[in-house]
Amino acid sequence: MTTRSANREPATSTPRSGELPTSTPRSGELPTADEAVVHTLLNCLLREVSAPEHQTAADDGRLLLRLPRRGTLLRVALRRTSLLGAHRFTGPVEVERDGEWDALGWPELAEYVQDELELRTGTVNEEFLDQVTSSHDGVLQGLEHRPAAGPDRYLESEQALLFGHRFHPAPKSRSAARGDWRHYAPESRADFPLHHLAVRAELLAEESLDPGVSALLDGLGEVPAGYRLLPVHPWQYQLIGEQPLLREAMARGDVLDLGPRGERFTATASVRTLHGAGAFLKFSLNVRITNCLRKNAAYELTGAVALTRLLAPAFADLARRFPDAAMLREPAFRTLALPGADGLPDRALYEGFGLIVREGFDGVLRPGVTPLLAAAVADEHPTSSAHISRLLEGGSDRAPVEDSDGTAALDWWRAYLRLLVPPVLAAYFDHGVVLEPHLQNVLIGVDADGRPVQVLFRDLEGTKLVPEHNADVLAALPTEVAGPMTYDAERGWDRVVYCLLVNHVSELLAALADRHPEQECALWQTVRDTLEEYAAAHGCPPRLRALLAGVPLPAKANLLTRWERKADREAGYVRMPSPLAGSVLAEAARMPAHVSTNVPSHLPARLPAGSAAR
Repeated sequence: MTTRSANREPATSTPRSGELPTSTPRSGELPTADEAVVHTLLNCLLREVSAPEHQTAADDGRLLLRLPRRGTLLRVALRRTSLLGAHRFTGPVEVERDGEWDALGWPELAEYVQDELELRTGTVNEEFLDQVTSSHDGVLQGLEHRPAAGPDRYLESEQALLFGHRFHPAPKSRSAARGDWRHYAPESRADFPLHHLAVRAELLAEESLDPGVSALLDGLGEVPAGYRLLPVHPWQYQLIGEQPLLREAMARGDVLDLGPRGERFTATASVRTLHGAGAFLKFSLNVRITNCLRKNAAYELTGAVALTRLLAPAFADLARRFPDAAMLREPAFRTLALPGADGLPDRALYEGFGLIVREGFDGVLRPGVTPLLAAAVADEHPTSSAHISRLLEGGSDRAPVEDSDGTAALDWWRAYLRLLVPPVLAAYFDHGVVLEPHLQNVLIGVDADGRPVQVLFRDLEGTKLVPEHNADVLAALPTEVAGPMTYDAERGWDRVVYCLLVNHVSELLAALADRHPEQECALWQTVRDTLEEYAAAHGCPPRLRALLAGVPLPAKANLLTRWERKADREAGYVRMPSPLAGSVLAEAARMPAHVSTNVPSHLPARLPAGSAAR
């Protein structure tokens, strides 16, 4: 086949037959928005559509990928293969037409994905292309209008995610009826004052386990006697501030609009959670970001405080056993309880103005430790000083550390896994608590040399309880609260394995392997060693034995979930071949690095013939 399109060359040269490119992007070099979108769409197709039907192969340093229903053949240059199948790409995506290869732009690729999913599911999603377009615009705006980083490395890491989730079709899509997201986006390094409402005390709903947290909210600004302060995300006020019931309350004087004022808060990676005043405020935001409308449902407001209270004994036990790990609690919520026509609090306003208070770092973070968002550390591209490439240099104020053979990287990795993995497994096996330790929910505490010394888990929204361990706790809760926070044991285990190993560990491992491709097997062996150590010390639970035997790993099906417009809670999983089995690692270790045969068994040297209609 020949290539007839005259597009610019990939960032790395095309390898000779039998080799894969070995170079990684130069420090500071970032992909264009077009490249980021096509590579992300390919990641989704590979994981959820083509690989499960054995429609992928490596050929002459490129990934070949067929859309099974449409019969279209795509290819892209491989920068590095992955034992998990989460390969690194470089340069444009091409499509085979009449025996020749043509470059494919992101809009056309998105249309191909849409066609494939329509044929696969028999359903139509008229939002899909708009969401991909919105995401492309978000990436483009982030790249083109990027202010310089401030002195706070923690906040820099929260605001570093220019490209978002590698396995979501529209990771930077943000749909809102009004308001400019750039004023509030972490990518814009946004900080701003909150919008303050003064609410008659009897119309304010709140629950707090800590009087100091209520005092913190009240202390953000003065209000007239008889009123309480309700801080609001300014973007949310733009979106729902004209609601008729709210306007009527304002006309009566039940609610006073005090406008934007007070200290400035900083947008973190989730967009709606803001940092300031020594705490984190998780606001409702009627904006669809990636998959979900980011609104605090009534049961989530109550559930956050309930979990903080009910899980206090479990978290105390974990803190005692794993003193280098901690959970940021969510001890309070506050919202507007304005009666509607039925005399009950209006649900749209109750949820729309609901905020959850998450504790800050005081009393949790050790002196001299800098928290960094795990997603920024593990980013495919070096978008901040939190990136693993910077941490392995030995600290920003020190001379770069030489690590030509990857020994320092393996040492860093071993230390980090021993911080991260045991408390997550203990929470599940010993307490029936399903933590959600994906990359955006974990902060890595590093010392002055960039070494990991502490981990912080956050966001109780995704934390679930297994009924077998927590029947009494769940029975004490209202059904509407207990139901959404419950997972059966199997579903809970899938969630733990996905968040911990597929979303988090494999992605940070990939960032390390970008620097030391020859060490990928050793990095996975270290993961296996960590799991084996825990299993041996805790009676070798059957689920861990299966994991070590190499059972397929669950990966959240973000593409199919978004296509079917399901809530995150209803998301399914696709199963991926696991690199954790000892036999798989032993075989891979015998392979010479960077040759086209050094790929998982599900990525053969050629595509199966005649397996999809043309």
